[in-house]
Amino acid sequence: MRVLLQLSICVIVAISIPARMTADETADEQAIRELVASYAAARESRDAREIEALFVAEADQLVSSGVWRKGRDELVKGMLRSSQRNPGGRTLTVESVRFVAPGVALADARYVIAGADGSETRRMWSTFVSVRSFDGWRLAAIRNMLPAQ
Repeated sequence: MRVLLQLSICVIVAISIPARMTADETADEQAIRELVASYAAARESRDAREIEALFVAEADQLVSSGVWRKGRDELVKGMLRSSQRNPGGRTLTVESVRFVAPGVALADARYVIAGADGSETRRMWSTFVSVRSFDGWRLAAIRNMLPAQ
């Protein structure tokens, strides 16, 4: 009887741990999706402070042209220049979020840039590396890439 009780307790504990982790990951996944949406909105508004607030200080971005922006200040300046050169709307659709370590996530998104007239000008993929900081999730890196032919 005692063995059956111990076994029952082990089963209950084993079942409850993944459920709690799943709930935490679900909340974190939603936070990552919201972070990417905030990034898209900040880019659209072209607000340097709004963009800056989303990134860790040592963030970097490798853009599809091969330019590598390093550091939050360079990122913001480059993003604002890019938005000025390509004034159309940007749409990011997160396809997946994966947690690679505690407090570290990858979000892969389809990235479409439309022309000022609404016509589609570019389709890309973007991967966002996010890290959890003391005040929530922040972007640590972005990798933009053109799809393979």
